[in-house]
Amino acid sequence: MFYHKKKLQFEAKPDAPNPLYANYIQELIGGQYGEMSVAMQYLFQGWSCRGEEKYRDMIMDVATEELGHVEMLATMVARLLEDAPVVQQEEVMKQDPMVQAILSGMNPQHAIVAGLGPRPADSVGNPWSGAYIIASGNLLADFRANLNAESQGRLQVARIYEMIEDQGVRDLLSVLLARDSYHQNLWMAAIKELEEKEGSILVPTTFPRDKERLDIAYDLYNFSDGEASKDGAWAKGEALDGQGEYKWVKTPKPEAKAPKLKPVSPRMYGTPDLPDQVGFMKE
Repeated sequence: MFYHKKKLQFEAKPDAPNPLYANYIQELIGGQYGEMSVAMQYLFQGWSCRGEEKYRDMIMDVATEELGHVEMLATMVARLLEDAPVVQQEEVMKQDPMVQAILSGMNPQHAIVAGLGPRPADSVGNPWSGAYIIASGNLLADFRANLNAESQGRLQVARIYEMIEDQGVRDLLSVLLARDSYHQNLWMAAIKELEEKEGSILVPTTFPRDKERLDIAYDLYNFSDGEASKDGAWAKGEALDGQGEYKWVKTPKPEAKAPKLKPVSPRMYGTPDLPDQVGFMKE
């Protein structure tokens, strides 16, 4: 059960209308790494969490916070679009080429579809997709995905902050930057705790290592031009999982012969009278 409070957690009010900025903010709402994605990702992870209660509780805390971020950003978009009706914009654009250059970046769907409101879409109009979210049921795998999402999200917020001049919008972005900073710290702390508890950094931690090809489990194959990759920490020394030694393989050798596949028989399609395999739809 969710309760909705009408008050926003933080202020979301721009200094002035700006349809172009509204379009930028759409990326933070419905982009692949936007607030809709992390909110739904965390909710589905929390709803299916079978680990310790503290993990489910923490996930749901963050998930619910992210829903509030969606509302704050949606409010910001609406305010960036209000008091700037399309007719007025067109008149101003005719008079001032500079304004025309600014407003030319407006998302037409803000006016046509949403009536000068926000959309569940990214900055170029792609609709938000549930395919963006990751909820595997494995806490370590999911927390690493969460760290990636918060890292990419904070990167995009920082870029937009530098692209705009409206202090009201920047004030909201400063909030998101701070919360994304904490969330990165949160997921890193949770990852570290799980790795120490499981005694392994590999996902899944429960799969027996003797069922994999351990002789190739720590090799970096030199499959592209250049040999600079051999100088990385991933190519020499003890592996991070403590169960092997990294090795750089200069000239990887194939183990198998070139495959030879049998020709496809028309009988596979239930039409033995056909002369070839491409005519199997013949009546």
